[in-house]
Amino acid sequence: MDISKITVKEKTKATKRRGRGTGTTLGKTGGRGHKGAGQRAGKKLPYVGFNGGNLPYYRKIPKRGFTPPNRKECQIVNLSDIEKRIKGEKEVNPEILFKVNLIKDTKKTVKILAKMPKEFSLKAIFKVDKFSKKAKEAIEACGGKAEILLREPKQVKGEPKK
Repeated sequence: MDISKITVKEKTKATKRRGRGTGTTLGKTGGRGHKGAGQRAGKKLPYVGFNGGNLPYYRKIPKRGFTPPNRKECQIVNLSDIEKRIKGEKEVNPEILFKVNLIKDTKKTVKILAKMPKEFSLKAIFKVDKFSKKAKEAIEACGGKAEILLREPKQVKGEPKK
């Protein structure tokens, strides 16, 4: 005897015989109800949200917002996170930010924001795609340099090619 030969016996249940007289629970209409598409043989209901011809629930809910077709996704990094994770680097670029898990993709656009609790003190050359105005001022105030990388942004799904 080994473990591969052990099986679980499942109880077999006979299917109920439908439409065998009014004395049974499934006689006459056979559990299908009276009239309509559900009673007819071979008729399948149109879709999951079908509500018997009434307005489906998902169409009653008001739709809000707008998704622009030409949006450009940015990976946002705060100066406080950079200061915590990067120490002693002379240059900060997307590859270094990726190594310390601040961004997920080196090919996507990277933007640095100035969210920081105190003064920024990392003196380095920052080479990314975008900077906020305050972030650029904070980097230059501590003696660093903010350079913009000139590269094509990764195309978002559904965006027309130029």
